[in-house]
Amino acid sequence: MTAIVVPLWETDHPYYCTEGNYYARPVDGLHTEYPSWAAFFAEWGGLDPDLNLVFRWDWKRSDPADYEPYDEPVPPDTLAVFWVLQRKAILRSTECVVTEADEPAVRAWLTECAAHMGLLWEPLLPAPAA
Repeated sequence: MTAIVVPLWETDHPYYCTEGNYYARPVDGLHTEYPSWAAFFAEWGGLDPDLNLVFRWDWKRSDPADYEPYDEPVPPDTLAVFWVLQRKAILRSTECVVTEADEPAVRAWLTECAAHMGLLWEPLLPAPAA
């Protein structure tokens, strides 16, 4: 049986997460934006997952219907990534512009992040099917 792969931009998480950190001023640099997936990945892609734990991601896509009546350009898709820097108990976020062509690389990286998160919850997760 083949699993159905839903594009990341069609994933709708049941709740939202606010960028940055409620307990810090915006100037403290706890939300960083990047112009592309490549720029984001160059800085964050290879960091130690124990020190930089990804706990959530959201692929954000604007609805063209919200912009067309006003003849405004539709903003590009973005990927928001939410982190806990565990060693110092810092909550922060990053956001980068992404395209559909970036999805395989984004999916591969997020899959690694999910596998690491799974290690933390392993005693509570169901055993893999044989």
